[in-house]
Amino acid sequence: MRREEVLMEALPYIQQFHGKTIVIKLGGHAMVDPETLENAIRDIVLLHYVGMKVVVVHGGGPEITEKMRAMGKEPEFVGGLRITDAETMEIAQMVLVGKINKGIVSLIAREGDRAVGISGNDGNIILARKISAQMVRVGDEEREVDLGYVGEIEGINPALLTTLLETGYITVMAPIAIDRAGRNLNINADTAAGEIAVALGAFKLVNLTDVDGVMDRERTQVFRRLRAVETEELMADGTISGGMIPKIDSCVRAVKGGVPYAHVVNGNKTHSILLELFTDAGVGTMITE
Repeated sequence: MRREEVLMEALPYIQQFHGKTIVIKLGGHAMVDPETLENAIRDIVLLHYVGMKVVVVHGGGPEITEKMRAMGKEPEFVGGLRITDAETMEIAQMVLVGKINKGIVSLIAREGDRAVGISGNDGNIILARKISAQMVRVGDEEREVDLGYVGEIEGINPALLTTLLETGYITVMAPIAIDRAGRNLNINADTAAGEIAVALGAFKLVNLTDVDGVMDRERTQVFRRLRAVETEELMADGTISGGMIPKIDSCVRAVKGGVPYAHVVNGNKTHSILLELFTDAGVGTMITE
């Protein structure tokens, strides 16, 4: 009886989501723990089989850091952004495109579905410009630091993504962009996911992370539903802070850009994507306009 209840609770959502586009940002523990990643992939494959068009955008910061150190290069950060010289950019592409991206595609294939792995520079999907030098304080002085090949998004050309989705492929994207001079730039995966969701007219953006959602100041309760203006207030008063800020910024940008729903979900919980999307209660935070 319990299984029947679960299926019947999910049915209206499956009917509503059929044919819709969903963008899923894979990050946090899901990117470094094989079991967690495999659980997320199974959820993604199920979404595809019940009729959703799925784009997966993934990060890979910890893996880039690990590879840099293995090659004798110590990572440096300014304001949460990695200083990316030419050598670091090569390492980032090696890890993001050559390892993580193709690894996710292989996991999807193992679950019996088909996927294509691309990066944002394929088909000029993500056009970016180099971020200007950042001011940092060293002792009593401030000085400019050039971040190197780090970009911010100028625009999204979704034509290639649309073609892949319409022909039945799960599309897996690494956050490498291209600028007007043809240079590759590393961009924030949270930001990329939000902008892609807007450009595709997605029905949902799901951001997988390491926490249960947006929590109150005491970190004892999860907000199950928030409006965009409420999340901005929570960022202003410091309730939302640290690494959660770019994730929430991405969600707010998405819903203000026409995406009806954005979700922040704990990827460490088994089948958290399905529980968030196909149950009345959900397990994370849903953000709307």
